[in-house]
Amino acid sequence: MPDTDTKTIRRLYDCFNARDIDGVLVMLTNDVAWANGMDGGYVQGHKALREYWTRQWATVSPHVEPVAFERTEDRAVAVEVIQTVRDLNGKPLQGQTHGLKDRTVSHVFHLSDGKVARFDIKESA
Repeated sequence: MPDTDTKTIRRLYDCFNARDIDGVLVMLTNDVAWANGMDGGYVQGHKALREYWTRQWATVSPHVEPVAFERTEDRAVAVEVIQTVRDLNGKPLQGQTHGLKDRTVSHVFHLSDGKVARFDIKESA
C-alpha cells in the first residue's frame, strides 16, 4: 500500500478525533460520499458532511483509533478501527445511541488522486 495513502488516512483520523472539520475536508473530494453512522445511508459533499458532524458532535463524542490497514481487491484501503462513543461529559454510553456504539469496525476508504472519494463502514469479521 502506498505510504501516502496510509499517512492521509492517519491524518484524517487525527483531525476527526480533534474535531477539526476543515482539516478532514481538505483530504476529501468535493463530492465525497460518506457513510452516515448515525442514521444510515450516505452524506454527500462537504457542506452536508460539515452539518452531519456538527450535529453528531453536539450529541455524542466518538473517537476512532486505527489499528490495522489493508488494501482490498478493488484498491480501496480497509482500516480496522476501535470505535468508542461517549456522552458529552466523557461517560461511556449505555447500549446503542444514534446508531453508534463501542465496537471494532472496518472503515473502507476509496481514494481518487490522493483524496477520499467514498467512505464505507463494515462490521469487522
